[in-house]
Amino acid sequence: MLTTNNKYPFFDLSEIVADTDIPFKPYQPLKPIKAGNFIPGLKLYNDYGRWQQFFNGAETHGPVSLRHLLNKPLVIAFYSHHWRDQGFNLLKQLNNVHNEIKASGGNLLIISDERSSELEKKAWEHSLTLNFYYDEGKEIAQAFRIYSDKDPVWNRFSGIDVNVPLLATYIVNPSKQVIYSHIDWDFLGTFSAGDIVSSVYESALISNSAKSA
Repeated sequence: MLTTNNKYPFFDLSEIVADTDIPFKPYQPLKPIKAGNFIPGLKLYNDYGRWQQFFNGAETHGPVSLRHLLNKPLVIAFYSHHWRDQGFNLLKQLNNVHNEIKASGGNLLIISDERSSELEKKAWEHSLTLNFYYDEGKEIAQAFRIYSDKDPVWNRFSGIDVNVPLLATYIVNPSKQVIYSHIDWDFLGTFSAGDIVSSVYESALISNSAKSA
């Protein structure tokens, strides 16, 4: 018959051994790049597998001229399909302003963390004309300081369980200086199309004046 003394198992705390195999990642909040900062580490590669282009919804294949892309003010937007509707809303806004960006003397590039068949379907359904560059290692996102293992996005946003770059939009001039930055922290809206177009236009004027001087 069990007695009060031995009715429950007994554990000796001295026998507990700490599990040292669990990696410890100290928290360090993201500090995204802002307008005025330089991005010397911004590098794009002409690797065919990194690029995906759509014209009026259809996927196209052709050479990419990095010289042409980087010699103009470049609108860079970070996107991931894990952002679901918020991410796709960003793509639709960029698609709507794409022609104005080019007419103002700039280029537009979407940087994504991975390919998805869902994107191809939506591009066709919504007649998207956008260029994508796949940054699977997230090196570019880390250069803009909008991605880090030390501050995963699930710490800030409910409903997302994958660590991906923030929904951010930048404009970088040919000198690799950021002249515009916007991060959609609260999902109340993304960038102002007017601000994007005017920033591209002003930067293109300055760049063209410097080339002709």
